[in-house]
This record gives sequence, structure tokens and C-alpha cells, in this order.
Amino acid sequence: MATNSITRRTLALGAAAALALPFGARAQGATTRLIVAFPPGGPVDFVARTIAEALGKELGQQVIVENKAGANGAIAAEYVSRAAPDASTLWLTSVGAVAINPALYDKLPYDVERDLVPVSLVVNNVEVLVVGANAPYNTGAEFVAAARQPGAKLTLASSGTGSVPHLAMELLNDAAKLNVLHVPYKGAAPAITDVIAGHVNGFFGDIPGLIGHIKSGKLKAIGIAAPQRHPLLPQVRTFDEMGVAGVDSDNWYALFTSKGTPADAAGRVAAALRKALASETVKARLQDSGAQPAASTPAELAALLKKDTAKWTRVVKTKGIKAD
Repeated sequence: MATNSITRRTLALGAAAALALPFGARAQGATTRLIVAFPPGGPVDFVARTIAEALGKELGQQVIVENKAGANGAIAAEYVSRAAPDASTLWLTSVGAVAINPALYDKLPYDVERDLVPVSLVVNNVEVLVVGANAPYNTGAEFVAAARQPGAKLTLASSGTGSVPHLAMELLNDAAKLNVLHVPYKGAAPAITDVIAGHVNGFFGDIPGLIGHIKSGKLKAIGIAAPQRHPLLPQVRTFDEMGVAGVDSDNWYALFTSKGTPADAAGRVAAALRKALASETVKARLQDSGAQPAASTPAELAALLKKDTAKWTRVVKTKGIKAD
């Protein structure tokens, strides 16, 4: 009887001691799964694999990247929403699946507000307007002036109906009072190819996906859809600077986790990510790609999500945009 009492007391003390340990120490040997809603090799996957090792070091456990592509992010979102509520399963998503899809689709297998918990912003990916190397316009202002000419029928490609490039184009149409024609493609790659070939007049896209073509001279960057210029393209003015206010499009990536996760668990991951993004190796790799590291608190991400959901919902509904 005495032996059983000692055993129970020892176990209780051990459990209490474990709970008193810091998050990283308690989690030694455990694994965090970082879910990406796109195939390996894409821009979101690149960011996930860039941060994984440093994030794991800060968390005190291994971070494994898993790709669960399909259904515009719905497969990954639903998977994460059903995971254990302890921040051990994270979803790295671009803005579309959380702030645009709810307005674009009548039914989704997940509800962002109900099923997911914001953790942290990871990177900003502002949009840049590019045109072919031989295009007659060298600035966004010249493009706008050309589009305003009587009989002008300029076109802008996108990576698909309801995509960030499409909605950025709609912001430009509204801000400059234009009627540029939307030409949707099945992905960014064929859209970029046709802009380079001169089949379409231009394309709004994430800087990481375009910087190589810009540096090689195949494309000209003529306008930044953000409040500030981009460090990799310091010579390219923003649309605000050109007198076309309201063209602000950021395809940010952020971390979310499963519903029911306690605020302190989400906060610990956010704090670990902030340290990981401050690593010189991680920061340099992201910045060299054109992505801009941008850690946040869970509350700051929640506020950004609310703001951008309202903005993109307004565009989608006003323009009557329907998913293909």
C-alpha cells in the first residue's frame, strides 16, 4: 500500500514538473507538421521549407513539411481543422484560401473563423504589374494612359478567375476608371509565357514568381501594388506615387492551426516563428526571392485577415466574380 502511494505521488510530481517546463523542453522528440496546400516546388512550399529547420530549432522539435494539394486549399484546410488542438499541426497558406475563397465559393468544407486559429503572418508578397520587354509603356502611369485612349483594348492575364492577380487587376480598373479586359489562365506560368510573347499586354503577379524574368530582361516591371516600393525593385514606383490610389494587393502567406488550440500555444509558435524569421540565413533567403519576412502576433494576423476578407469580398461581390 505504501509502495503504491509512493508510485502515485512520484507520477503526480513528474507530471507537474513536466507541465512546468518550457514549451520547447517539454516537446523534445515531438514533431510539428507544417501543411502546404500546394505541390512541392512552388512558392508556398519554398517558404515552408525555408522556415522549417529554424522554426523547429526554436520550438525544440522537428518540423516536417507535408504537401496536401488540391481544391484551392480546401483539402489542407479541412485536414488542419480536424487536427489535435495543440498547435502541433500548422497550415501555411496564401491569402486566397482564407480571405478570398469564402466569397468566391458558395460552399466550402471549412469555415475560417470557426475551424481555424490564426498564428502568425510569415511573409508579404506584394503584386507588381509587368509587361513584355518590347511593350511601349515603361511605367504604370503610361499603361493607364494607353488604356484610356479611345478604342483601346488592353488585356491583363491572371492565374485564374478570383486569383490575387485577377483581383489586383480589378482594383486597377476601379482606381483608374479603366476597362482593361481580364484573360484568365490555368496558373501563373502560362500567363507569364504569353505576356513575354506579347499575346497579352500585362500581368499582376507576386514578385518572387517574376523577379527572375524581370532581371533577365524578359519582362518590365512598371508598377508596385503596395504602399511602399519593393527593395528588389527600388526604381519601380508604386501606383500611389503615380496618382492611382487604391491598388494595394498583397498575396501574403500565414500560419493557422486547428480550432480549439489555446491562445498560449498559438502564441508560443508565433514567438518561435518571429525568432526563426530573424535568423540571417532565413531572412536572406526569403528576401533574395522577393518575399518579405513579416512575423506577427495571432491577434495581428486575425485583424489582417478580417481587413483583407472585407476588401476582397467587396471586389468579388461588386464585380460578380464566380469561381470557374
